[in-house]
Amino acid sequence: MFDNQRYLTRGVQAEIPFALQIFMWSCIDGLPEERDYFQVFKLENLSGIQKIIHFSEQPEYHREYLIPSDNPITAKVYVIDSEEYSTMLLAEEY
Repeated sequence: MFDNQRYLTRGVQAEIPFALQIFMWSCIDGLPEERDYFQVFKLENLSGIQKIIHFSEQPEYHREYLIPSDNPITAKVYVIDSEEYSTMLLAEEY
């Protein structure tokens, strides 16, 4: 899973900084082979710190990251693998 063509929606391109997009893809790449096709990233602004909560349901996975940032953002991002391709989208685009 997730070893196919990768796409971003317009919402992700417009609202999620490129460095964060790369970080989220690398989090998925670092997962064990048994991966949920539906990955969730919750991004939170902690005044100068970007908090990233990465989770999935099957198998259950949860990890949090704190990264210093000049412009932390608040958003919820889904990454879905359809077996043909993977798409990163904002939750409200789902």
